[in-house]
Amino acid sequence: MLKKLFVQSAISATILFIAGWTHAEENNSSNNIAATNVHITQMGRAEKTSDGSARFSYPGVTFMLNTKADSLSMVASSNSGNGWLDIIVDETTPNVIQLSKEPQTYELFHFPTIGKHTVRIINRTETWQAINTINKFELNKGEFLTASKLPSRKLMVLGDSVTCAEMIDRVPGEKPNARWNNARESYGMLIATALHAQVQLVCMGGHGLVRTWDNKTNSLNLADFYPLAIPNEGSTVAWDEKLYEPDVIVSAIGTNDFSPGIPDREHYVNTYVKFLLKVLADHKHAQIFITEGAILNGEKKAVLVDYLTETLKRVNDKRVHIATSTYYPGDNTDAHPTKEQHAAMAKDLEPQIKKVMEW
Repeated sequence: MLKKLFVQSAISATILFIAGWTHAEENNSSNNIAATNVHITQMGRAEKTSDGSARFSYPGVTFMLNTKADSLSMVASSNSGNGWLDIIVDETTPNVIQLSKEPQTYELFHFPTIGKHTVRIINRTETWQAINTINKFELNKGEFLTASKLPSRKLMVLGDSVTCAEMIDRVPGEKPNARWNNARESYGMLIATALHAQVQLVCMGGHGLVRTWDNKTNSLNLADFYPLAIPNEGSTVAWDEKLYEPDVIVSAIGTNDFSPGIPDREHYVNTYVKFLLKVLADHKHAQIFITEGAILNGEKKAVLVDYLTETLKRVNDKRVHIATSTYYPGDNTDAHPTKEQHAAMAKDLEPQIKKVMEW
């Protein structure tokens, strides 16, 4: 039985939901390839499993395919049933799908004849909300074409829920839900597009440098999740920093540290210094920008800027810079920056990066 999820009227394509997939099926025939096959371009941190599947939780993780086919399907799931993906066929309007807890087959496009088509799949979901898995891709008739190349420039953006693009697509009067998150229009991904770069969003909503929004110090904070491919509590997977050498690293952390009150200056600065020295050692050619972010204002913003200034002084490395941020208060529905404010944040940071990088 087929259940239609939606219709993309502009090209008369559909996404379908099909139950009954099993791991016993072949993963690498000519019209059936695993998610980590060489014909697929991946951007962002993910774990490759023994069967070639890709597991991921950071927002913005992207998969790109080039095909010459009449239809394309994807087998995928979400451990929480709360994982959401953007599906973009031939660079048309994105379709949004919610993944089931059990592996299901989602038809990404269907056309009456064979033709060349591109597909981008982007993780919308906030890091802590779901671990998503893409197992494989299947063609009906046709072939997978050579994978696209990513831009040579590389960015990494470290942060919290703002960097993760939480609540960008909020709907007034609607109960908050995971569909509201939209990494594709986050300031980090917008900067990457403007600078013709690839990007990793390495972020955790509610977490900070030394403590979480609710004052927990024994949870995964920045130095803890920075070296992870999957940072979800109880299911962490290590990341090899050698796999991705960024030219630019933006660290936008601190909002959650200041949520319970102003943290101790020496503890905060010393922690940040230690972390930045680690990042500098890991990525010997990267320029690092530290910023207070968009949500703090007033006394808390002033104090965090002071902490950053002292951190910069103690690190004493020409590759570390302070990037200034404008205060963006969200709206009446939510305090997180809106979609329009993310666009403004990108425009605020982009020239500061370009000046240092001479891009």
